[in-house]
Amino acid sequence: MPLYEYACDACGKHFELIRKFSDPPVETCFTCGGPVRKLLSAPAIQFKGTGWYVTDYGRKGQTPASESSSKSERNERSEKAEKVEKAEKVEKAEKGEKSEKSEKSEKSDSSGEKK
Repeated sequence: MPLYEYACDACGKHFELIRKFSDPPVETCFTCGGPVRKLLSAPAIQFKGTGWYVTDYGRKGQTPASESSSKSERNERSEKAEKVEKAEKVEKAEKGEKSEKSEKSEKSDSSGEKK
């Protein structure tokens, strides 16, 4: 049932009434008995689901559920790829350190023999 807003021309009182479509319009004020007029007001409706401006385009930075799931999957894949790359870099660095240590130990062994 819709909510209607009225204003009294005599006393200036504003009031709201929930009325059926089939109910006759209110013509007199309940407090002073003066004439009333129906005011235009914004409807209180909310569109749910995808395909509406508010859910799909109105919120910048947020995406609908169908797109956000695919984006989150892409983010997970890229995070996994980054972890693999970091692990490879660490392995290369460790191998480099081991080879440097072995070279140093070979130099110290060869220098010990020369003495």
